[in-house]
Amino acid sequence: MKLMEGFDSNYRYILVAARRARQLQGGAPPVIETHSRKPCRIAQDEIKAGKVKWLIPEIPRSPAEVANEMLDKALAKQ
Repeated sequence: MKLMEGFDSNYRYILVAARRARQLQGGAPPVIETHSRKPCRIAQDEIKAGKVKWLIPEIPRSPAEVANEMLDKALAKQ
């Protein structure tokens, strides 16, 4: 399968399309004009049109790091 333009892997493309399709199923309006009624197809069309933005988190953080950061912020407010 050919790699979609702008994506580093086909797996990431599927993840982005699936997340956008879930948003559409949840009631989010489409950002392009389309004849399709299927959320998966609408999401793919939006991605192809460049209307769906996504980014890769730079550094995955462990739950412990997140908890420490939240604790530090909470203690700083006191």
